[in-house]
Amino acid sequence: MTWHWEYIPDEETVASGAPPAFIAEVEKRADELVRAAEALYLHGPAFQGADEGAKHAFVDGGFFVYMVTPRTELVTIWQITSDPLL
Repeated sequence: MTWHWEYIPDEETVASGAPPAFIAEVEKRADELVRAAEALYLHGPAFQGADEGAKHAFVDGGFFVYMVTPRTELVTIWQITSDPLL
């Protein structure tokens, strides 16, 4: 298994209608979150603690909701919200 990120349930549902530049910022930050989780949870599948729960990340153009799940070495993006004033 290797750390990665994905949209839940899928990119079409989560990112529908969002500006491409904003989606690029979300995906760039998701890559950073994967690298950070990989360093924090060195033995991800053997992790015995509770997951951190949903968190928010702010990027240029809005924010997104994500969750880190160490046992599956997965960062999931559940919702993205672009700034309507931009």
